[in-house]
Amino acid sequence: MPGFVAGMERHQVAVYLGALAAGGLAGWTAPGAGPVLEHVINPVLAALLYVTFLQVPVAELGRSLRAGRFLGAALVLNFVVVPLVVAALFAFLPDDQAVKVGVLLVLLTPCVDYVIVFSGLAGGDSRRLLAATPLLLLAQMVLLPAYLWLFLGSGLAVVEPGPFVEAFVVLIAIPLALAWLTQTFAAERFAGAVGTTMVPLMAATLFTVVASQVPKLGGDLAQVVRVVPFYVAFLVIMAFAGLVVARMWGLDVASSRAIVFTGATRNSLVVLPLALALPGDVAAVVVVTQTLVEVVGMVIYVRVVPRLVP
Repeated sequence: MPGFVAGMERHQVAVYLGALAAGGLAGWTAPGAGPVLEHVINPVLAALLYVTFLQVPVAELGRSLRAGRFLGAALVLNFVVVPLVVAALFAFLPDDQAVKVGVLLVLLTPCVDYVIVFSGLAGGDSRRLLAATPLLLLAQMVLLPAYLWLFLGSGLAVVEPGPFVEAFVVLIAIPLALAWLTQTFAAERFAGAVGTTMVPLMAATLFTVVASQVPKLGGDLAQVVRVVPFYVAFLVIMAFAGLVVARMWGLDVASSRAIVFTGATRNSLVVLPLALALPGDVAAVVVVTQTLVEVVGMVIYVRVVPRLVP
């Protein structure tokens, strides 16, 4: 079993791509399972984030949050630069309100889960990035409604506070508190054993999300395909935008690579429950499409970012 787990960790990118492919196949061949799998998304994601938070000791968390330059760069990149990039792309989006809402939900929210994995694979400071994730999620909860209003106008009441509060409590507050309690009261061996489940949990999350949403494509496939170039353009632009911000803040190599990743990866898994709460299926499918594009993009990032930040 230890050898199997180690093998999954060594080949985790292949495992994630396999999970996406398997989810797509399952959703296509067994569409009736989609509604059931939707109810599994939040529990699996909460478990994944619990294991993610477990990787950083509380003392390390405090030290990382005092890293002012890193946090400043992460906040400026995600909440100033990214909205400007999205604004430049927004005018070229398909003229469908549900598509626009889905794109905005996912592109305006920085990732708080598998960004840690991919950043670490590229030699980024994944511990410092992990320590910043609660702050990044809290900031996006506060700012996303304001951004949606700026892009879509006050007449569109898309995001109710209830789902956001629920997402924060279920996906961040509870897993974070449980991780701290585990570190405080559980044996180190137990915490280490739990930590080995990260790759299987990430694969299970990706499988569940894709399998639950593929059956919804139907007649919306053309609309979804039209947003793929925007997601690709976002990844290309943010690679260089992240590099510029990291240099402006004078960060070291590992921190610079982490900053590039936090600017490029988006919070598709966490915002998906918000998209699912909207009328129709288009917004949710648009969010999941971003996941598919992004995971492939991250495979490329793992190879390219070390060359951008040598």
